[in-house]
Amino acid sequence: MSRIHFESNLEKIDSLYLFRFPKSASATLPSRGMVLVEGNINDSHFRSVLEPDGKGSHWLAVDKGLLDAIHGKVGDAYVLDVAPAEDWPEPTIPSDLLAALTTATNAHTLWKNITPMARWDWIRWIRSTKQPETRKRRIEVAISKLKAGTRRPCCFNRTMCTVPDVSNNGVLFEAM
Repeated sequence: MSRIHFESNLEKIDSLYLFRFPKSASATLPSRGMVLVEGNINDSHFRSVLEPDGKGSHWLAVDKGLLDAIHGKVGDAYVLDVAPAEDWPEPTIPSDLLAALTTATNAHTLWKNITPMARWDWIRWIRSTKQPETRKRRIEVAISKLKAGTRRPCCFNRTMCTVPDVSNNGVLFEAM
């Protein structure tokens, strides 16, 4: 797949720095859901998972290392040059999910045998709620489904933003 080249302004929503992808750039990606990409912002290399914005496009979270490398300043325009990548990285397993997995042998065994992208889906589905009670219930459901052999969460819209701190009803907030 060819590289995608565009300009985007650095935004900050809550404590998260990000770049929004133009819909025309997202349209060339292999999925409307999360996509692994690698590329450059100005001359700084990165590899990251793009999150859908819930409106047909994607956004890139900018961690502190990348923010420092690009000398990030909110509102400034930056040139992004990206391409889809393969070999999905292992997601960081939230501590509450990890605790539940370690006590459920069958679920943990399947967890280790599914693809990293499937593990990302489970984690995205679990984290996509703001309510602690709902999150706890989703972990219980995930463990039950994994025990039963279910490899991915069902009835999960992969094109919605699943970061509750920066979205509402699956749609990325606009920058203030």
